Amino acid sequence: MRRVYLAAPLFSDAEKEFNCKLRDEIKKTGQDVFLPQEDSNNVKYIKNRQHIIFTKNLEAIDTSELMVAVLDGADIDSGTAWEIGYAYSKGIPVFGLRTDFRTLGDEGRVNLMIERSVTMCGSIQELLNRLKSL
Repeated sequence: MRRVYLAAPLFSDAEKEFNCKLRDEIKKTGQDVFLPQEDSNNVKYIKNRQHIIFTKNLEAIDTSELMVAVLDGADIDSGTAWEIGYAYSKGIPVFGLRTDFRTLGDEGRVNLMIERSVTMCGSIQELLNRLKSL
């Protein structure tokens, strides 16, 4: 069982629901999934809340064997982009999931620096197939 860090925006009900659905699908492939919205961002009303969340997420990335990053939207969520860069710098493989059909013209589907840092997947099924083949 691999430990997977699921990097994704988590600021709307729709995003959080999608993240939970994706987490559940990834778990079916035999992976252990760290989902920040449930595993670190559940800190409430503590003086050092931001520090605690940041530290928990950083530790989770450091102990993960791979990352799945949701890349949907007109632009990638800034926190997700930071998590991708950090994982990439640590040599942690990143699978980018982009189900959004918008592109950046002829050059690519997402920002060049992100696209070159991840293994792109265009659907949940493609992502799951890649995870199963590891």
